[in-house]
Amino acid sequence: MSWKKLSVIAAVASLSLAGCAATSTPEAGGNEDIKVCVYTHGDGGTFWSVAQAGAEAAAADLGVTLDYQGSTNDSAKQAATIQAGVAGGCSGIAASAPDAGAITDAMLAAKAAGIPTVTMNSGSSVFKDLGAFTHVGQDEIVAGREAGYRFNELGATKVLCPIQEAANSGLTDRCKGLSETFEGETVDFNLDGGLADLAGSAAKLQAALEADPAIDGIFALNADIATGAAMVASENTGRNAIIGTVDMSADALTAIKDGKMAFAVDQQQYAQGYMSVVLLFLNITNAHELGGGLPIYTGPGFVTKDNVDKVMELVAAGTR
Repeated sequence: MSWKKLSVIAAVASLSLAGCAATSTPEAGGNEDIKVCVYTHGDGGTFWSVAQAGAEAAAADLGVTLDYQGSTNDSAKQAATIQAGVAGGCSGIAASAPDAGAITDAMLAAKAAGIPTVTMNSGSSVFKDLGAFTHVGQDEIVAGREAGYRFNELGATKVLCPIQEAANSGLTDRCKGLSETFEGETVDFNLDGGLADLAGSAAKLQAALEADPAIDGIFALNADIATGAAMVASENTGRNAIIGTVDMSADALTAIKDGKMAFAVDQQQYAQGYMSVVLLFLNITNAHELGGGLPIYTGPGFVTKDNVDKVMELVAAGTR
C-alpha cells in the first residue's frame, strides 16, 4: 500500500480539519479512474449539504471521481439513479435507505454486477438485505433511546413525537426508541406536510398542544421542524415545552445557545459522507470489508448549551 494511501487512512482516523477543508477536485496522478457514487434520498438542505461536503472532501483526499446525487425523498428516483449508476460505471455505491424496499432491486443489481456497496445515514438494520458490506450512520432506535434519557433528566412527563415523513422508517425508529426509555408517556404524531409546509406543521402541532395540556415536551425529528414548527407552536400556546431535535441547523443551534431548545441529537453527517467514500475506496483498492458485518456508528452525539459554542464554530466551517 502506498504512503499516500496510508496517510489518507491516518487522516480518516483523526478526521482532521485539513481534510474537512478540501475540495472535490481529484489530485494529479491520483485515482480519478475510480468512480465512487453516493446516491441519497437527501434534499440538499442544511443536513444533506454537510453530508455531501464530507463525501466531496474524501474524494478530494483520495483523488477519486465522485458522483453525488440526492433524490429529495423520492424513492423511485433514488432507485433509478442507482440503476443508472450500475450501468454508468460506478466503482462503488453508497446509498441511504429510508425506504429499503424501494431500492432493494437496484442495490442487489449492483452486487450482482460486482460493485461493492455500503448504506449510509439510514438502513442500519437492513444493509445486509441490500447486499451492502456495512452501514455508516446512526442507529435511530439508539438515538431515540438516548433522547428519552435526556427528556427524563429534563423533567418532561409527556412527549409528542411528530413524524414528518410517513414512509421514512428511520423517523418511526426514533420515536420507538424514545418510548423505550422515556419514563413518561410518548405520543407519535403524523405530521403530514412536514418540511414542505412549516406554517401548516406549526398549526398542526399547536392544535395538538391545545388539545392535550399534559404535553410538556416535543421530540422534533428534524431541525427545521424543531425551529419552524415545534418552537412556534410552543410559543403560540404559551406552553414553554421542552424541545429536543435530531440534527442541527443554524437556527437550532442559536435556540440551544439562547436556552429555547434543550438539545440536538448529532449524527455527525459529515463523517457519514466522508467514511462512506473511504470504505468503498479501501474495498475497491485493497479488498477491505470494514465493519465486521456490523454497522459503523457515527452517532448519536449531543449538542447542548455546554458545547454549542464549539459546534457553532464547526458549522461555520461547513463540517458539522
